[in-house]
Amino acid sequence: MGVEGCTKCIKYLLFVFNFIFWLAGGIILGVALWLRHDSQTTNILYLQLGDKQAPNTFYVGIYILIAVGAVMMFVGFLGCYGAIQESQCLLGTFFTCLVILFACEVAAGIWGFVNKDQIAKDVKQFYDQAFQQALMGESEPNNGKAVVKTFHETLDCCGPDNAIGAITPLWRDDLCPKKDSLLKNLIESSSCHKKIDELFSGKLYLIGIAAIVVAVIMIFEMILSMVLCCGIRNSSVY
Repeated sequence: MGVEGCTKCIKYLLFVFNFIFWLAGGIILGVALWLRHDSQTTNILYLQLGDKQAPNTFYVGIYILIAVGAVMMFVGFLGCYGAIQESQCLLGTFFTCLVILFACEVAAGIWGFVNKDQIAKDVKQFYDQAFQQALMGESEPNNGKAVVKTFHETLDCCGPDNAIGAITPLWRDDLCPKKDSLLKNLIESSSCHKKIDELFSGKLYLIGIAAIVVAVIMIFEMILSMVLCCGIRNSSVY
């Protein structure tokens, strides 16, 4: 005997929420794959300065997102199937998966909040080391000049800050993106430190919004799944 009345409405409401949750998992998976293969980040984070690799903290977060997106799609499907079948076992498993996933999301959010400034800081330190080597003529064995030029061309920037760029124009023609004139080069070139901050802060902001939306959906789903499970149990008594 199936559920009736308000419980039946909750059943279909849970199905709709789970379908949205499944879609959100697919979107997060797609965004994570896009971030993983984004030309700006891959050009920078695949660089190597001598024996030192560019910081990969950002990619750790991306791999976590990929895993979360895939698990969300599985859990969303499980919730949809459990709601339609009115299975207490599937709904209980779904609720348990949601609790674990929610706990992991909170832990990942705390990790991301703690490391949000560290990611850009590590990349800026990597850039500064390459920049110093390029200026001192130590770039050949350590590939410093190539690393700096990749940063400049990818982010359309020049130098660690505008002050250094203004007083040391001699290296600009060799390392920075070409402009129509030296004056235009001096005026329009942005600090690479600023560009690095903009690159990662924009992406982390997008990830943060997605995490909040998913967390709200998960809370509603946990409540609805428990209410539906109790409704199924009560309807089976009669």
